[in-house]
Amino acid sequence: MNQLPESNSVDLRGQGKSLYPCGRPLLSFPEPLKLVILGATGSIGLQTLKIVRANPERLQVVAVSCLGRWTELIQELDLLATACPGCVPPLVAICDPAARKEASQSGKFGARLLGEGASALVEAVETPEDVHVVVNGVVGAAGLAPTLSAARRGVRIALANKESLVVGGDLVTREVFDHGAEILPVDSEHSAMAQCLSGRTESEIHKLILTASGGPFRQTGAAELEKVNLVQVLNHPTWNMGPKITVDSATLMNKGLEIIEAHFLFCVPYERIDVVVHPGSYIHSLVEFVDGALLAQLGTPDMKLPIQYAISGEKHWTLPGSRLDLLEIGQLLFDKPDIERFPCLELARQAGRTGGSATIALNGANEVAVAALLEEKIRYADIPRIIEEVLSSQPSHSVGSLQEALAFDTQARRVADALVARISTTAR
Repeated sequence: MNQLPESNSVDLRGQGKSLYPCGRPLLSFPEPLKLVILGATGSIGLQTLKIVRANPERLQVVAVSCLGRWTELIQELDLLATACPGCVPPLVAICDPAARKEASQSGKFGARLLGEGASALVEAVETPEDVHVVVNGVVGAAGLAPTLSAARRGVRIALANKESLVVGGDLVTREVFDHGAEILPVDSEHSAMAQCLSGRTESEIHKLILTASGGPFRQTGAAELEKVNLVQVLNHPTWNMGPKITVDSATLMNKGLEIIEAHFLFCVPYERIDVVVHPGSYIHSLVEFVDGALLAQLGTPDMKLPIQYAISGEKHWTLPGSRLDLLEIGQLLFDKPDIERFPCLELARQAGRTGGSATIALNGANEVAVAALLEEKIRYADIPRIIEEVLSSQPSHSVGSLQEALAFDTQARRVADALVARISTTAR
């Protein structure tokens, strides 16, 4: 990969300002907050809907999207209507063309049904008359376009789609600054950092420390990793997540993507973003300040907390659920990640340092490889090999528009697809 100066991305972010509104007033909206929920039938979306049902006086859904599970979406919207009587039913975007056709023929949505394909996500953001918060729970690079649209509306973006910053970090930050939008992170690790940084300034930050559970293979030897099966990969010891993120957690690519996300959110150089393995997942992340003080955010592994914290504008609303028992925990264990056994972590860091289209290639190759693993076309250990080969074959370029980002993404996926085909053919 050809190295691009790291300062290029910093210049685009307002002369070194943090993308996250650290030390700055947050946007203020009247209640009920009007929400767009992208990926409403995914893990983040379903938990967001639970939060809305628990806070009908504070939150109102004006649009939702799903990929194809429209019958499940109907059930969720029925629950929402019961919890929020009198609320106008939300607009609905169903991205998969075949699923949208079925939904349209069912007559369940009527005139509320928006378009199809990738543009449906953007339509869900842009169509409602009033929007205060866009919850982006879409998985993968498909989440970038609606994030850009939300930024142009100048709203609060509760961002669970880390790929928006991995693929289009410079593009997103430019739009956020130009239009007065704000991004509040939903990833538990970045939400933890945000809670530690509330009321601080960027000049106080010395280091960010991401915690990783270590996934299902934390203690698995290198030789055994060559033979693990899909059931083992998807058996995460701590979190209950969608299959793609669960695979990323097993390879530690999820933590690599979070390094890039943290770099863009908090404007901290890559050499000052660390990862430690913390098997219990009680500490979600830490911030080290310039005076040596460390602040950490602890809690049970419940994604409703960071989702609600972002939606509310960093308010700690009442949230029913289990509480962390420090006496039951007893000890907090930490370890250093093994980049020899988990090379995806270092591949992500290198791509971030290179900048430009390198992170797009990283993400595209990873998405293709993970999809191939889930279809059992390749093995777990093939994932980093595919990513490394794609990165080596793609020179890095500056990215000035969404169209350029999508073109680089397509190119990387084409190379990754060819590698998957070669590996799966060889395996047979």
